[in-house]
Amino acid sequence: METYDEKNTCGMICLKYLLLTFNLLFWLAGGVVMAVGVWTLVEKSDYISLLNSTFYSASAYILIAAGAIVVFTGIVGCCATLKEMRSLLIVYFFLLLCIFLLEIVAGVLAYIQYQELDKELQHNLKETMVQKYQQSGEESITSAVDKLQQEFKCCGSNSSSDWSDSVWILTPSNERLVPDSCCKTPSNLCGRRDHPSNIYKVEGGCITKLETFILSQLQILGAVAIGIAFLQLVGMILVCCLYRGLKEESY
Repeated sequence: METYDEKNTCGMICLKYLLLTFNLLFWLAGGVVMAVGVWTLVEKSDYISLLNSTFYSASAYILIAAGAIVVFTGIVGCCATLKEMRSLLIVYFFLLLCIFLLEIVAGVLAYIQYQELDKELQHNLKETMVQKYQQSGEESITSAVDKLQQEFKCCGSNSSSDWSDSVWILTPSNERLVPDSCCKTPSNLCGRRDHPSNIYKVEGGCITKLETFILSQLQILGAVAIGIAFLQLVGMILVCCLYRGLKEESY
């Protein structure tokens, strides 16, 4: 028959392997969070210039920082597990707990900030588009608007008629009724016709499309956060079990 020590050793080995597996998943999760942050900055950075709020860009940097912290925490966890150091396990547990609490706080702030961001879009997007499009020194705004209208297949903030107030459209030398990026098939001066057969006439305009996009981004981030939070709870349970096992072995 197996002795208590043999069973205990077997249990400790299983715990160590489980905790190492958890750390591998935790590393992967940290990498995913960092990748989402980098992707947000690289692929969607044009839209940031349309927002007066820094929330969107700040959230991307927070994701990158959070991913790096998760990776670092995973390294601490591996060292604590392999070396069976109880003091390092305590540090690891509190790092997991801190990240878990930060995720809850970040989730609440993200929801609150989204409501503010939604109001900002409704109040400021039209003004930004009609006042700054194709104006000197506002090249980033022009590029962002063109990309927004083509990628989301929309025209104007609320509707294509918004462009009738545009500083650029009202310029005497301009022959267009809407920017060329409103056209279903963009070409030079295609914006001279604003008929539905030629341009995108989407109910709700680009605001609706951009709101939907931002909400979907937050949902992705929320799903990732929930997944990582679940992993953290599992990790904290495993750390407690391993710490207790090491404490019993020391007696």
